Amino acid sequence: MGKQLESITPELQEFIINQKIFFVGTAAEEGRVNVSPKGMDTFRVLGQNKVLWLNLTGSGNETAAHLIKNSRMTIMFCAFEGKPLILRLYGTAKIYHQSDEAYQQHIDLFPKIAGARQVIEMEVDLVQTSCGTAVPFMDFKEERTQLKSWAEKQGEERIRNYWKEKNRVSIDGFETGM
Repeated sequence: MGKQLESITPELQEFIINQKIFFVGTAAEEGRVNVSPKGMDTFRVLGQNKVLWLNLTGSGNETAAHLIKNSRMTIMFCAFEGKPLILRLYGTAKIYHQSDEAYQQHIDLFPKIAGARQVIEMEVDLVQTSCGTAVPFMDFKEERTQLKSWAEKQGEERIRNYWKEKNRVSIDGFETGM
């Protein structure tokens, strides 16, 4: 049965650490809702009510645009192996770019990944669990390497040019802060 909690418990933190994928949901007051799957070693629990994740270069930058307009964010984890569970973290988030001091303070918490674009810090104000009994079993095979290989091949200058070309404006025309 589902529960609502004020903070991330040690058991839920352990669950988070063991997940290979998480989903991020954001929305401005107007425009489209964005839900993005995230993977690799890009999520950290800093405390009972604070989490960070490393946002990597992608074809869009909707999360950044939405957070500038509206700081609310939801992060969802699903158990695809073992005991069924869906975990949602609700809260407000700040986005830090490479030029921000907070980005520099947090980037070393993650492995060095080419194409690292932003660090997102979320203050969690509600933790909700639900059963997850309709989520299928799926076996983790391995991480995909295409994004990492592509970013390494581009190099820093070409990545920055890609950000200017593809990541400055959302699909709804909102600025992303890049």
